[in-house]
Amino acid sequence: MNDQTRLDPRLLEVLVCPLTKAPLDYDADAQELISRQASLAYPIREGIPIMLVDEARSLES
Repeated sequence: MNDQTRLDPRLLEVLVCPLTKAPLDYDADAQELISRQASLAYPIREGIPIMLVDEARSLES
């Protein structure tokens, strides 16, 4: 994993789901931040979390 694909742990401490304000889990393999409460996965592109609901992937199958 290179520096661009690593997420600063301090950033994870302050980021919350924009929809529910719930804490997020970091999925390093998928490069996503997971909101279990909203069932959404927010992408991380070039090391930058994209915290837009419209950009999030639904975890519901």
